[in-house]
Amino acid sequence: MTDTRVTLVTGARQCGKSTLVRLLAKGRAGEWRNLDTPAARQAAITDPAGFVAFPELMVIDEIQRAPELLLAIKEQVDADPRPGRYLLTGLRALPDALPGRMETIELWPFSQGEIDGTADGFVDALFAERDDLHHTSETSRAEYAERVVRGGFPEAVSRSNARRRERFLDSYVSDLIARDVSQLAEIERTAEMRALIRLLAARSGQLLVPGSLSSGIGLSANTVHRYLGLLEEVFLIKRIPAWSRNLGSRAIGTPKVAFVDSGIAANLLGADSRSLVRPEGAFGPLLEGFVLMELARQLTWSDERVELFHYRTKDKVEVDAVLENRQGLVVGIEVKASSTVRPDDFKGLRHLANRLGDDFAVGIVLYTGTQTLPFGERMRAMPVSALWKVGAS
Repeated sequence: MTDTRVTLVTGARQCGKSTLVRLLAKGRAGEWRNLDTPAARQAAITDPAGFVAFPELMVIDEIQRAPELLLAIKEQVDADPRPGRYLLTGLRALPDALPGRMETIELWPFSQGEIDGTADGFVDALFAERDDLHHTSETSRAEYAERVVRGGFPEAVSRSNARRRERFLDSYVSDLIARDVSQLAEIERTAEMRALIRLLAARSGQLLVPGSLSSGIGLSANTVHRYLGLLEEVFLIKRIPAWSRNLGSRAIGTPKVAFVDSGIAANLLGADSRSLVRPEGAFGPLLEGFVLMELARQLTWSDERVELFHYRTKDKVEVDAVLENRQGLVVGIEVKASSTVRPDDFKGLRHLANRLGDDFAVGIVLYTGTQTLPFGERMRAMPVSALWKVGAS
């Protein structure tokens, strides 16, 4: 807001967008407009230019309700290019009506460090301190499972009673389908949409193949593809793109899917912290999704500019998470729900290291054990809690 004319805060419902902008606007001379209010929304649609005509800061909550305002805002900031003119919130990406005039900030549910009151710096440490990474943990598998089922929505975190938290998560998904997904597009078959969401929860951390999903719920592949786009627009799921640097034709380009909030995924599967760690539980896939989204959260504030991918070959050699910075330096991360690590757990990481040579910084296996252990050159096992403990301040 100190150097940009328009700032958009976007992200999932109930992650604190309105609360954040209210805190930012507090004490400033400004105008607040909430487009969830019918009167404000009708005024915005009827007279966009008049609605945004204000000489000081204007906060517009739920801007996606009246996208007509964007061109009016463009006219205002072109005529008066002072920074900090408009602070917007919105559920999804907006049409590119303000190039060079707007910066988008993506807000997520709480990270584990935010919940614990520490600044998560794992991603920065991976690139800056890769030769000195070390962490000892006292976190048990049961405690990791509790973090997975709790998730990071402020309302869920504040509810210590597990049953009350489940009620919130149930309502969250129902309201999202009824309100936001339905407003974004005509959904003919909401029952199938709910079935798709549950199926995606069961396949958290797996490859996202619309054809295989469609056969499981009786929808066409095209419809599934459209529904997936809608679920990503409302920040329920996130697709992790496949990584390749022309390492040969055997790399595949299919993305992975993960739920933005692990608590929602666990709740959809009816899993609590106890059932999750049983031998037949879904701890492995849900823990992988949990780790992927903790990494994705950190990318929004890390000093190192990094992108998140996964890697898999046609021979099924894979790496759960691939982080690549702007200089082409790569970190590979594998996630294991077990409390012990074997040399074979590094198979994918060693494959990637051999292909990349000096561009491979370090390979990490995150596991539910307690110690950091070396497994050869540029390879080590670390407790999962390193995500929010290493580099914390």
